[in-house]
Amino acid sequence: MQNYLLVVDDDDDIRELLEFDLSHSGYIVDSARDGQEALEKALNNSYDIVLLDVMMPKMNGYEVCKRLRAVKPNLPILMLTAKGTIQDKTTGFNSGVDDYIVKPFDVQEVVLRVRALLRRNPNNNPQAQDLSKEVLKVGDIELFPESLETGIQEKRIKLTPTEFEVLYCLLQHFDNAVSLATLLNEVWGYNSDEDVRMLRVHVGGLRQKIEENPKNPVYLHTVTNVGYKLTPFRSEEE
Repeated sequence: MQNYLLVVDDDDDIRELLEFDLSHSGYIVDSARDGQEALEKALNNSYDIVLLDVMMPKMNGYEVCKRLRAVKPNLPILMLTAKGTIQDKTTGFNSGVDDYIVKPFDVQEVVLRVRALLRRNPNNNPQAQDLSKEVLKVGDIELFPESLETGIQEKRIKLTPTEFEVLYCLLQHFDNAVSLATLLNEVWGYNSDEDVRMLRVHVGGLRQKIEENPKNPVYLHTVTNVGYKLTPFRSEEE
């Protein structure tokens, strides 16, 4: 089955380069030149992933992402932008972006990221499809794959697809330290030192959602020089 992609960028050269390389990698590619066109196309077509620029005419990528997330919460969105600070990435992830590549980029890296996002889509991955039928629970933490939500002490919390994958990975190894390399491999399908900062942003977003006090976490702990550990049982003292 071929996957259907939407490439959004107001720079003709970048958009045409991505269209060419992604098409030759076996994908069916559509394109848009501004945020408004992108939103209309994404709402009215069944894309498997959207590659989205930030600074565009009519509507910026952050706003497009927020509006898409409200209607299509499970649609993978990969942001391509020259805005590469941690603050910029945090803004992107808070708007619902799944992954983030800073310009200038290597097109082969884009193809790799696209494959990693598609691998997590239940329509493309039989293993993910099986997972979507399960409800997972350990201690206080319950996962609902079909709605991309977590339940903590009877409270339901909406997660982005990447936040869900990070939490799912940690839950499989609960009470054990999970290395950064393992998280990158299991969530994205590859290990890159450059993406450790991106992973930390996602973990920070998770803490904001699942912890009463993110600065003093009860569930999601940092393990110095290793990675993270999920402790799904709240201690009696707390």
